[in-house]
Amino acid sequence: MRILVIGGSYFYGRVFVMLAAKEHDVTVVNRGTYSMEEFGVRQIRGDRHDPELWRQCAGDYDVAVDFCAYQPGDIETVLENLPGKIGQYLLVSTVDVYRRQGDEAGGGALKDETFPLEERRFPGEAGSYISGKVALEGEVSRVCGERGIFFTVLRPAILYGPYNYAPREALFIQMALTQGALPRFTDADGSFQLVYVKDAAEAALRCLGNTAAYGQAYNLCGDETADYGLFFRELRACAEEERMCVGEEPDVWERTAGREPGEYTGLAEIPLTLAQAGERGIPVPFPATARETELVSNKKSREELGLTYTPLHEGMSRTFRAFSRVYGK
Repeated sequence: MRILVIGGSYFYGRVFVMLAAKEHDVTVVNRGTYSMEEFGVRQIRGDRHDPELWRQCAGDYDVAVDFCAYQPGDIETVLENLPGKIGQYLLVSTVDVYRRQGDEAGGGALKDETFPLEERRFPGEAGSYISGKVALEGEVSRVCGERGIFFTVLRPAILYGPYNYAPREALFIQMALTQGALPRFTDADGSFQLVYVKDAAEAALRCLGNTAAYGQAYNLCGDETADYGLFFRELRACAEEERMCVGEEPDVWERTAGREPGEYTGLAEIPLTLAQAGERGIPVPFPATARETELVSNKKSREELGLTYTPLHEGMSRTFRAFSRVYGK
């Protein structure tokens, strides 16, 4: 297939390009912050809002995969100015497009792809992000419908994995490796869902030219629901495994013999309230309170795309090993 990737040099898009380039003819259009040419793809650099950029993308494409549409009009600008044809438009959205349940009755129900989208506008950067994605989901349906282009929408939960330099798991892995400590948030009672980046990339690959995926949206999230307690336990377990791999002194393992994974005594634990974490500049990147918790179902992606999600411990172990080569001593 001939694939046009929009964005694609940072994290989710980067992993997708690395996998797609093994089997497809890939052209990447982005600002060029990171080179993608080492993966054997063509890279066109520029601002997606500049109509002239798209006129450089000569020829027809079987699929356009859009990782960086954030503002209303982003999709229309692409399709109005591409000189060739597109068979399918794959939009990367987010599970945050769903209407907030908050304190409503049944607020703990898993949202499937039929759940209403959020119509309210919330303040701040996060609010603008949600409103933009909701608008773009309507735009991809309308604009593709007008042009006879098939479309598919992917709604990933919180992505994690190698190449993620956002202040999420990478920051805490760096803390474990360089400071020998991890926090424990004493008053966090929120839950959240993570998705390993390679699973999300595999979902995109399975949608390419897939007639069953035309006109469909898919939630992407792992099978496990996490909280901060589980998240930090997994990181401690990963630190333990990493030390075993590099050959720690025997007495360390004598001290940890018989302990459960994640109880490695070599990492200090720093109990903090959420307020104290904020005062110290320690990020709280995932929903921290029960009121913030909004969960979705991955049933449709498992059944219709045949996805098998990487268990949290396995994905976090791979992530920890990748970042240990960056931050490790």
